[in-house]
Amino acid sequence: MSKNLVIVESPAKAKTIEGYLGKDYTVKSSFGHVRDLPKDGLAVDVQNGFRPSYEISPDKRQVISELKKLAKEAEEVWLATDDDREGEAISWHLKEALGLKDNTKRIVFREITKNAIQNAIRSPRNIDVDLVNAQQARRVLDRLVGYELSPVLWRKIRGGSTGLSAGRVQSVALRLVVEREREVEQHQSKSSFKVTAQFLLADGKVLNAELPKSFAKVEEARLFLEKCIGAAFTIRNLETKPGKKSPAPPFTTSTLQQEASRKLGFAVDRTMRLAQGLYEAGKISYMRTDSTSLSQEAIDNAKGEILKEFGDKYLHTRQYKTKNESAQEAHEAIRPTNFADRHAGANKDEKRLYELIWKRSIASQMADAQLERTTATIAISTTPEELVAQGEVIKFDGFLKVYLESKDDAEDEENKGMLPPLTIGQLLNLGQMKATEKFTRPQPRYTEASLVKKLEEMGIGRPSTYAPTISTIINRGYVVKQDKAGQERAFKELILERNAVRETSGKETFGSEKAKLFPTNTGMVVNDFLVEYFPEIVDYKFTATVEKEFDEIAEGKLNWQRMLEEFYGDFHKNVETVQGSSISASKSSGRDLGLDPRTGKKVSARLGKYGAYVQIGEATDEDKPQFANLRSGQLIETISLDEALDLFSLPREVGFFEEKAMTIGIGKFGPYVKHDDKYVSLTKEDDPYSISAERAVQLIQQKRAESVSDTLGEFEGKPVTTGKGRFGPYVKFEDKYISIPKGDTLAGLSLERAIELIQQKRQADSNKYIKEFAEDSRVKVVNGMYGPYIAVGKRNVKIPKDIDPASLTLEKCLELAGEPAPGATPEKSPAKKAPAKAAAKTTKKTAPAKKVTKK
Repeated sequence: MSKNLVIVESPAKAKTIEGYLGKDYTVKSSFGHVRDLPKDGLAVDVQNGFRPSYEISPDKRQVISELKKLAKEAEEVWLATDDDREGEAISWHLKEALGLKDNTKRIVFREITKNAIQNAIRSPRNIDVDLVNAQQARRVLDRLVGYELSPVLWRKIRGGSTGLSAGRVQSVALRLVVEREREVEQHQSKSSFKVTAQFLLADGKVLNAELPKSFAKVEEARLFLEKCIGAAFTIRNLETKPGKKSPAPPFTTSTLQQEASRKLGFAVDRTMRLAQGLYEAGKISYMRTDSTSLSQEAIDNAKGEILKEFGDKYLHTRQYKTKNESAQEAHEAIRPTNFADRHAGANKDEKRLYELIWKRSIASQMADAQLERTTATIAISTTPEELVAQGEVIKFDGFLKVYLESKDDAEDEENKGMLPPLTIGQLLNLGQMKATEKFTRPQPRYTEASLVKKLEEMGIGRPSTYAPTISTIINRGYVVKQDKAGQERAFKELILERNAVRETSGKETFGSEKAKLFPTNTGMVVNDFLVEYFPEIVDYKFTATVEKEFDEIAEGKLNWQRMLEEFYGDFHKNVETVQGSSISASKSSGRDLGLDPRTGKKVSARLGKYGAYVQIGEATDEDKPQFANLRSGQLIETISLDEALDLFSLPREVGFFEEKAMTIGIGKFGPYVKHDDKYVSLTKEDDPYSISAERAVQLIQQKRAESVSDTLGEFEGKPVTTGKGRFGPYVKFEDKYISIPKGDTLAGLSLERAIELIQQKRQADSNKYIKEFAEDSRVKVVNGMYGPYIAVGKRNVKIPKDIDPASLTLEKCLELAGEPAPGATPEKSPAKKAPAKAAAKTTKKTAPAKKVTKK
């Protein structure tokens, strides 16, 4: 056994580090966190200093058992988890769970390279209790907020059903998305007229210019163009100024997430997973950081690569100072561990992300780009107004040779080219002058990248929280990330050409958006409820102040229990007041829209247990109310009466195919076309309210083609067939469907390959099931990911530790599951008769159905 045991979080990290240490070191992984607050119960003693009750996670018990054994055998244990608060907490939890001494050696490093690992071994320290307490404070505060607030949401919004949650950072992120959505919806677009001109020069060149101001009304724009009829246009002034562009600093966690979203289209959590892989492989420095600084070693490394690849004139080393006050300058920005490695990564996306990091890091140590900006002022003989033409030329590309940072709204970026040769006093020949109607636009909805940027600017959250925060509000159904098709609108244009002004009109598409964050009806209701009754939880300043207090705890300046005590008293009192009151989420959970012109009944939009819906009629009406689910993107607070009534157009007949009707409807699994008593699902791109008969026929024929099976031959005297189903191509043998791997094609599949897949499936099943029972096929003893268990139909039953799974009989399995023994007749409880009044009341109450019903 090795003298030294080194414990890290990740198996990939362990494998890389073990290669850098000698035979006296064994490196093992804890597979992440090993202890946490249990899921059931508060697990925080609020009466005794907010003492948390941690437990070893069920899936980590075996890991802890193995690590304990190795720790006892080793002469020295080294805790080598990540160099941040979360990593420090993991080391502390390992110390507690393994029963290690307080002076157990703790080592940290910012990159997984041989030099960094060996330096860390030479300079160990003890666990930093202040960092641990900062992480404990965050974990306990988030548990207090989530555990106490979520049941309030269940009761006041969902009528007692679960599924909603509130969190300190996630609720603020949701508020930002909701408020931006309302800004967009309330935006009143205003039009103005922008004047541009094209002048025709010698050699076929064109000079583009514009009027620095806009006109509010078409009449004002017309008057200006009429003034320019027959006017002389001359270059009154030429001004050339030198300029420069400087490179952006190396990546922090936030800026990497933003730029990977803009340039590569990666979601925030995907960026972090890819960066984790690169870090654990030793290719980049630690990817959770808010520092833009680089070590001198890294700067020297980059310098050597720049001199080798680009030459001395492209070199300009610099050190960046992080603007964020709470940034830990001892940490580094995200950078390659070896700048000589131009390419790295285990897959295509890792390689793309590494290239982005390499370019940004190298560019940060390169010379500024030198520019020349020229402004030409054009006088008009018939009016004092002047036109302006601007151009820009790059005299020296500098860092632009490698990298240019993107912007969130690329369409706003001006791309000025070089102006043609001009001289002061030069007379210009007007080709055309236009006054084009332009419309103001609302602030754009957030992308994942711009939301991260906003949270960072407001001091909310930290590098490790951005990805899980956004994932949470999406997974909870509070926010959806989707594209939005644009709308068409008309615009006016006045054109001055050949000494005459004419008016034309055109059409443009506006409002199209890609991969933007939209709040759902549930998200808006939850947000409004929290803003009204728990304003401190979603208050931007409060949330940012809490982050600063965590920083003070990490620096040893603030007691973490006192900080929690100051927060909890008023918060808990408010929770009890709201929970015990009759208030409910009414602000945006329902709205009356008007009357149905056909029946005269009230039409309303509501939020129910299964989502947002429209209701025609009341529960007290003689006829039952009608219900229809809102479409994706429709909001309770903005849907109109006409839009609501359109929802009741389903099911609808769209035409005939093979002399049978095709009906479009929405069922439990989404929209469908029904034909000849068969249902074919519509795709995400198909709108059930506007789909054509031709498209419906196409879907029916595609389904038929996919469902046709082909017989390859026989195996063990039984047919082997292939087909294409809901989850892709498959081989069918006996009663089993076996998915065809991506490397194989349905067309090229041979009988021999199909038999190979069948046998592989049998082998996998034999490893999966420890025992099966012929007398009751529902019952199986299964070898699961986290240990053996009993499966009884769709139920999973835990096996007690003192029972050997292989020794279980059918009778014992059923006993553990609380099921009657084989052949026994289950006892029947006498049916309880409901009181007449209660029964009558039940018949009146009708829950909104998932499927549209039409009278």
